[in-house]
Formats: sequence, C-alpha cells, structure tokens
Amino acid sequence: MASAEAGLLRVLTCGSVDDGKSTLIGRLLHDTGGVLDDQAATLARDSRRHGTTGDDPDLALLVDGLQAEREQGITIDVAYRYLTTARRRFIIADAPGHEQYTRNMATGASTADAAIVLVDARHGIQVQTRRHSLIASLLGIRHAVLAVNKIDLVGFDQGRFDAVAAEYAAFSAGLGFAGVAAIPISARFGDGVVHRGGRLPWYSGPTLLEHLESVDASPIDAAPFRMPVQWVNRPDDTFRGLCGTVASGLVRVGDAIAPAGRNTATTVRRIIGSGADQPAAGPGDAVTLVLADEIDVSRGDVLAPPGDAPGLSDQFQAHLVWTDAQPLITGRGYLFKLGAKTIPGSVTRIRHRIDVNTQDKLSATHLGLNDLGVVNIALQAPAAYAPFRDSRALGGFIIIDRATNATAGAGMIDFALARAANVRWQATTVDKAARAAQKGQRPAVVWFTGLSGAGKTTIANLVEARLLSLGLHSYLLDGDNLRHGLNQDLGFTEADRVENVRRVAHVAALFADAGLIVLASLISPYRADRAMARELVEPSEFVEVFVDTTLDECRRRDAKGLYARADQGLIPNFTGISAPYEAPEAPELHLRTAGATPESLAEAVVARLLE
Repeated sequence: MASAEAGLLRVLTCGSVDDGKSTLIGRLLHDTGGVLDDQAATLARDSRRHGTTGDDPDLALLVDGLQAEREQGITIDVAYRYLTTARRRFIIADAPGHEQYTRNMATGASTADAAIVLVDARHGIQVQTRRHSLIASLLGIRHAVLAVNKIDLVGFDQGRFDAVAAEYAAFSAGLGFAGVAAIPISARFGDGVVHRGGRLPWYSGPTLLEHLESVDASPIDAAPFRMPVQWVNRPDDTFRGLCGTVASGLVRVGDAIAPAGRNTATTVRRIIGSGADQPAAGPGDAVTLVLADEIDVSRGDVLAPPGDAPGLSDQFQAHLVWTDAQPLITGRGYLFKLGAKTIPGSVTRIRHRIDVNTQDKLSATHLGLNDLGVVNIALQAPAAYAPFRDSRALGGFIIIDRATNATAGAGMIDFALARAANVRWQATTVDKAARAAQKGQRPAVVWFTGLSGAGKTTIANLVEARLLSLGLHSYLLDGDNLRHGLNQDLGFTEADRVENVRRVAHVAALFADAGLIVLASLISPYRADRAMARELVEPSEFVEVFVDTTLDECRRRDAKGLYARADQGLIPNFTGISAPYEAPEAPELHLRTAGATPESLAEAVVARLLE
C-alpha cells in the first residue's frame, strides 16, 4: 500500500456512455466525506428534479454540472473533482462517453497518470471502451483499472465479472499499460468502491479506492531539465524573466542554460516561484527564470542544459487522434501547436489507420471523426521535441484548423524522420534580393481565386500583358494548363484539389524567389489552402485577388459547357455545384465583375503592384 506521502494522482474515468462514470465519482466523494452539507442539500433537491435513481440521491449530479448534462443525463464536458484521503490526494477527471465528445476525453487523458475504464457488467466491452483505452495508452497513461460496474444488476455474479475481465485482458495486452487491475463495483450502492460491502464474498482484491491509493505514479527515470517558455516577462528595462512550467528535470540557481538549437549559453541568476525566490525548481513548478545574460529567448523556445538539449526537427512520425467532423486531408495546411509554439505545417502521409476493436493497421487515404492513425507531418520551421513516451510536454501537439480555429486533432510524436536530418537548406550565392534588383522590380505572388468562369485567367492575361509593356518580368501559372503536366495525375476530389494548390503554391514561391511577379490563376476553393500559399512567401509579396462573379453569370459565360454537365451529374465535385467554394474574407483586392470591364479590373491589379 502507498504511504501517506504517496503524492498527487491524476485519474481519468472513461468508457462507453451510461457505464456509470459520473455516479462512480459521486460515490467516491460521498463515501470519503467529500460532500459538504450544502452540497448534500442541493443534491437532494436536484435528484428530485433531474435524478434517475428513484428516491435515492443521484450521485452523478455531483459531477454533471452543465444544464444540458442534467437534462439529458449524459456527460458532455470533462469535469474535474478533487479528493483527499489519509493516504493520497486525487484529481479525478470525468470524461464523456459519447463518441462525438471523444476530443473532450482526450483532453482529460492528456494529463492523467491512471485511467479507470468503466464497463457495464451487463453489456461488456463496447467499441467506445476500446477507443478510450487505446487513446489512454497513446496519451501515456501507465496504469489502468477495469471497473466492472453495475455488478448488482447481474446479481453480483462472479462468472460474469470473470468473463468481462478476461475479454478486456486479451484486448489490452498490446496497449503497453504498466498494469491493469480488474475490480467489480456497484457505483450506485457503493460495493467495492470505498467500502467492500458484503455482497462480493468471492472477490478478495482491494477496493477501487485502496488500489488507487497504491498506484505508483512517480517518474520512471530521471530526465534532463526542460522548460518550454510560455511568456517573456519584461515590465520595464530593469527586469526580464522567462516564465514557464518545468516539464522535467531540475534547475538550480547557477546552472548553465540555453535555448534549444542555439549556441547562446548563460547561467540562471534567479528562480522566482510564487512571489518569492527559491534555490531550485522541479517538474510541475511554474516559475520565472532570470538569466545572467540577455540572450535571445522568445515564447515557444525550450530551455535546457547546453550539452543536453532536446532534438530539433521539422518532420515527424506521430500517432494522431482526429477530432474534427471535416476529414484530415494530406497536404492541407494546418497549424500545429507544440507547447507554446504554433507552426504552420501539414500531414504529408497517412501511414495507416488503427482499428479500435482489433488494433489492426488499416490502409487509409484520410482520417475521419474520432479515427486514430499514424501519420507523417512536416512543419515549416523546426521545433524542439522529444518522443511522447519520454515527455508529454515536448512530444504532444494539437492540430488547429486554420479556417475555423477549431482543434482538429491531437498528436503524439513517435520520432523525427531521418530525412529531416539528412536534407538541409543549401545556401546559395545569389539571393532573391539580387535577382529582383537585376530585374528592377519587387517580386510578388498575385493569387487569382474565384469560381470557374469568373474571369480569373482573362484578367490575369491582361495583367501579364500590361506588365510586359512596362518592362516587368512575370509569369502566369494557369490552373488548367498545369493539369497537362505538373498536376496531370490529380483529379478533383477534395484531397486532389488540396494537393493541386500545394504544388502550385510551391512553384509560385520558387518563381518569386527568382525575382518574378507570379500570376497564379486557379479556383483554389479552400481558405486554408490559400493561407498555406500565402505563408510560403514574405507577407508583403502575396496579393490575394478575389474575382467575384455570380454563379448565374458564370453559367452564362460557360463556353466549355462545364456547368451544364455538372448540373446533370456528369462532373462530380464541381465547385459551386456539388463542391463548396470558400470565398476570401479579407483579400487584398476584391474585383466585382458586374458592370466592369476586364481591362479596368486588370488595371486595378497593376496599380496595386505598382504602389
């Protein structure tokens, strides 16, 4: 058993819907004296209004605090409760069981040391039981408890408990948990939770609480000092502190320190904790470090000993939990948030999807809502990292959809790809500024976007002719022309359109690096992909031109008969008909073609370039 100094244990409760997670936490609070008198009175009142346990108090209501949760009798968000016993302190996270709230479950799992996986004794192991267990193992949870709940509803039958425990043992054998304990409980009546009760004579193991009090959550191995910088605090010119939470290791006053990836070492002059100086800081301590020298350190940098810094890479293999209703598309630009650093990037390859029932590796071209997979990612800048198994702080990341700003996925770095270390930028003697100066112009990428038939290429052709007459060097990248060569292998699915824009964007960036004014004319229907193209060049070099024409006018101009064929269903994934077009929200130029001539619109573009 654990000593009184066993320390804080972060526990996640998870499993399928209606398996009793909220009730279990309520029972733990109730039977350990964690419910105050006013909370008990509120519970009694709420049980009469929202309860599902007849005349008995509905202990789930101690946790289900949202109005929608009480009305529907489900858990939606992650709820955290604090529990203290004579042996240990606990933070218990109640994760939702419904599949659509899997992202919330992953949030609760990201900081947990142990997981209680609840299973209804009547129904046994469910798909969500397997999904939650797999996510828990991927997110670094080392200890799992199979709580076979509602054992009262099967007459406290040992045979049923043994069957469920055996099924889960077979499934979880390959998940990498340090240990899995199976415990029969009745969360509603309390058997096996805090008190043993008299209706489980065949079970001789610990109660759930006794087991949790004995779990060893200490770090496996001592790790070197790592602290991601969350904020550079400089209230005036006399103080500069680097704020963050120590991810691993120890730091002491006088220790040598440097930001990962830079050869600018100095020493720690002060460590400021909760309003006072302290001699050292360890894992989990939120501190401000004052350095002896003002070296270059910014938000997102990782501080470490100079001779023992974390790796730097811009390409990784990672496990991924996809939590967005929109599928993951390879090549699409997303934002990757690693600690306090946010870097644009993309998933370059889906290696396989993981079957949550069998853990088999399945071939996949995309990941959908709640899918788990293994992917390759490429970032536009290197990041300090560690494999997730070694450091949650340096090995975990989230993916943000750039169009909606929603969290689209959560990832765990496995390792850096060897190609990232083997392929490096080669310095060249002649740079973009020299090439542009030779041509007497400023390079630019003018990105024309709009529906098919809107007039993009017509206007772009006029712009190029006008630039030529002015003695300026330009090149027109037309979407249709590129599909005869560079993009000949691509169709018109969403994934193919994303890849089409990615290739054109990189070609445009190369031409701009050559000092040219690049005119890119292609539908490019998705905002995220146009944002990716923008980030490949200097901010002042990208000019997004929205050629805004009504759908009816595009139909009228349809010399190729594409809209007519699309209306008949002969052209699938046709933008504006059977596939979406996401209009620019803040383009540099908004060309409304109604009542305007192509020549006047082209002159507006040229005027913008000559400013």
